[in-house]
Amino acid sequence: MKKLFSVLLILIFSLVNSLAIAGDDGKIEINGKNNGYVEANDCFEKVNRGVFAFNQVIDKIIFKPLAKGYRMFPQPIRSGTSNALSNLSSVVTVPNNVLQGQFKDAGVNTARFVINSTLGIAGIFDVASYYGLKKGDNEDYGQTLGVWGAGPGCYFVLPVLGPTTVRDTIGSVVNLIGGDAWYNVTVINDTQYFSEADYYISRILDGIDFRAKNLESFESLEKSSVDLYASVRSLYLQDRYRKIKNIDKTTDTLSDDDWEELDNQ
Repeated sequence: MKKLFSVLLILIFSLVNSLAIAGDDGKIEINGKNNGYVEANDCFEKVNRGVFAFNQVIDKIIFKPLAKGYRMFPQPIRSGTSNALSNLSSVVTVPNNVLQGQFKDAGVNTARFVINSTLGIAGIFDVASYYGLKKGDNEDYGQTLGVWGAGPGCYFVLPVLGPTTVRDTIGSVVNLIGGDAWYNVTVINDTQYFSEADYYISRILDGIDFRAKNLESFESLEKSSVDLYASVRSLYLQDRYRKIKNIDKTTDTLSDDDWEELDNQ
């Protein structure tokens, strides 16, 4: 029973990265243009709306206050935390670069991980950028499945975690069967240097960091949306489509016009 609970908990936290409606800097990506993406089938819309309403309550009670509290920390601490979490994401990005045939990006991201993990003190400082190795796009197994031609499948909303699709959930499960090196060394092997707690803490911090970066974004979306559920669904699916197709994104304009354009699609 303990083992089953651990697997379920790990699955929840491993989904955070792939479910976040965010760009590689952790902030929401906004693009009012459709770019040719096709809406996934909302097979369980009635249930999804109920879960979405539940998530809104949880967000207001728990995650939003945590995000506001996190923002009270000095900027250097928050930047260091973001850098370290971003560095950890490389262990998923690099194999997906290879699987998608992005060999140059794989080399750059590998070099960034080595430099920042050592000279950057576990990724707290982005030393690699000073050497001209700029951070590229994050990749995950859901995106790789999309590049390989897999459709999104049904869209659904998970309790607490939010929007996803069948394809993205399958991609996240790959992390549990060896696709995430950080998961392997903390949970599967549980070495003397790292433990399961390290994995859980990193995933929770990732979620809080993301929420803190997007406090104003979510508030703007809530105020401007006639149907908040439909807006979030559209935003999530467009973001995933752009990442799979490597379409340039318009980032963080956050004006009411941007949200209204998205909401009116």
